[in-house]
Amino acid sequence: MENVLHLYLKEMSYMSPTVKGYLAAAASAVSYGMNPLGALSLYKEGVTSDCVLFYRFFLAAMLLALYMLYKRESFRIEWREALLLLFLGSMFAISSLTYYSSFYYMDVGVSTTLLFIYPVMVASIMALFFGERLTLSVVLSIVGALSGVVILYLGGDAVLSLVGVVLVFLSALSYALYMVVVNRTKPKLSAVKLTFYAALFCSALILLHSTLFGVGNVHLLTTGSQWFWVSFLALFPGLISLLMMAVAVRNVGSTKTSIMGALEPLTAVCIGVFVFGEQMTYRLALGIVLVVGAVLLVIVSPQIEKRRSEAQGR
Repeated sequence: MENVLHLYLKEMSYMSPTVKGYLAAAASAVSYGMNPLGALSLYKEGVTSDCVLFYRFFLAAMLLALYMLYKRESFRIEWREALLLLFLGSMFAISSLTYYSSFYYMDVGVSTTLLFIYPVMVASIMALFFGERLTLSVVLSIVGALSGVVILYLGGDAVLSLVGVVLVFLSALSYALYMVVVNRTKPKLSAVKLTFYAALFCSALILLHSTLFGVGNVHLLTTGSQWFWVSFLALFPGLISLLMMAVAVRNVGSTKTSIMGALEPLTAVCIGVFVFGEQMTYRLALGIVLVVGAVLLVIVSPQIEKRRSEAQGR
């Protein structure tokens, strides 16, 4: 595992920052889109959301710790960095707890659709508080991605729950804040160290939440199937998603990284079609076209803006 991670990061080091950022954003989104696959499998076996999330983040942190030991990377951090990492861990704990809890109140597809409001939140926060200019291509990308996600999931049978909607809104807001803070603070930590401590603090806070509020006690898993699925969640929606998000935000910014997150629900749809044999309909095809189009627009928008600036300067 450590060798695979090392080779992947080494290959990315040779890429240009922009290419590295977009590839990392795509990897993060696709990995995060695998959340429902593992979570629902564990729910069917009676494992609660707190227990699922604790193992997801704790195992991810342990894998990163092994990699840091292999690379002989120091675990030392300054107290200011510790406060920042505690905040990031808190945001991810809140986002994950509320998102996973929403599965009890609404269909996964509905929760995933509503969660995708976070690119709008990221773009709004960056524009209102940090003066980031919203270009036409970025706005069109957000509109296209949102439209595609809605078409993918809200086919007419969607059932909304007030509690579920509030939970997903809180999840989206805390997820957006995580991305914005990573972007604005630009911590002088490697992506691996930042992700390790964020995951470690997140798992500790989830354990504290379970202990204080008694919401699904964290317990030792008892079957091979349970260990398989928590390992799956730790590796993909946990380790890879968090690590690649940190790389993406540093290289292309939080707004474009969040728009690339449209690949999350697209991944869930593809899993349904290719893994569970769900039918591919015209509605799904249209949603996929809109999502992919939005992602491609994000990628080519810097070239569009550059050419427009050059044309105006002549």
